[in-house]
Amino acid sequence: MSVRPDGEWLIVHQCLACGELGANRIAGDDNALVLMRLALRPLRDTRVASGALLAL
Repeated sequence: MSVRPDGEWLIVHQCLACGELGANRIAGDDNALVLMRLALRPLRDTRVASGALLAL
């Protein structure tokens, strides 16, 4: 997850085939609970956080 300076949330994803990073804006009808779970995922699993930082 990422947040733009204007407060808009983005879902950052990585292609399993080529490894390219991409970002999609969230939509108004997206499930807020699922979005919060995605945002908190790196805090729960440190392997995800370290892998994401290394990709940047």
